[in-house]
Amino acid sequence: MSRQDEVVSRWSNAAPLWEKHRNIIREMFGPVSEALIEDAGVVSGCSVLDVATGSGEPALRIAEVVGPAGEVVGADPAVGVIEAARRVASQRSLKNVRFEVAGADSLPFRDEHFDAVISRFGVMFFPSPVNGIREMLRVLKPGRTIAFAVWHYLDNNPFHSCLARIVDRFAPEPALPPDAPNAFRFAAPGKLRGIVREAGARDVSERVFHFSINAPLTVEDFWTLRCDMAEKLRQRLAALPTDALIELKQQVLDAFRAYVKGAGVSFPAEVLIVSGRK
Repeated sequence: MSRQDEVVSRWSNAAPLWEKHRNIIREMFGPVSEALIEDAGVVSGCSVLDVATGSGEPALRIAEVVGPAGEVVGADPAVGVIEAARRVASQRSLKNVRFEVAGADSLPFRDEHFDAVISRFGVMFFPSPVNGIREMLRVLKPGRTIAFAVWHYLDNNPFHSCLARIVDRFAPEPALPPDAPNAFRFAAPGKLRGIVREAGARDVSERVFHFSINAPLTVEDFWTLRCDMAEKLRQRLAALPTDALIELKQQVLDAFRAYVKGAGVSFPAEVLIVSGRK
């Protein structure tokens, strides 16, 4: 199985658990969706493509913004997450959004169809980011905007780092090959901006977006959420002896407690928003 096939398989396997936590995950990353909507110029009546939509966000949020006169398409190569997104759209009786199984490098849409193309936390997993972005530009109307959100540095995002540092001590893994698909592939400022420019976009810009990841959960419930969100994490934990797993969990819960706020947890977070015009 190729590395890309492994990524797609993990997302498909995680689909039921992401669906279980859908409302909380939408709340946690909602500010990033709003930043993409703003930078991509999404307004009522727009036609928008959300690439690597996962279980349907931010496509479902964008459907609210564009209204009945607009059109939203969410695309993702993982069948399981697309099926989950379709269920939600059906439950909400949404007529202006649909979901298609497709990877960024082979989009089944005609040239110059969309008013905006966005991707939230997806481009870092593309098998070829430059080819995927070129394909996204192909289906974008001239003069319109493409926008991406990617994680800034690990150390600036305790939502990830306070868990990752502890897990790495108990269950170390080999270092990833250079430029391997991972959540922090484009954490360095300028890296994705250069690729978007190489793909053919103009007026490419980048900004650091600061927000808070808020979850109305106890630290125990947040631990469950974080485990449910990542199949690879669950596999690493499952390989540990029971005593080591108990100690790891205790250390993680202690780390989470530093971010308790009110009736939940709140983590400062940073992403890079990179956008360009066709």
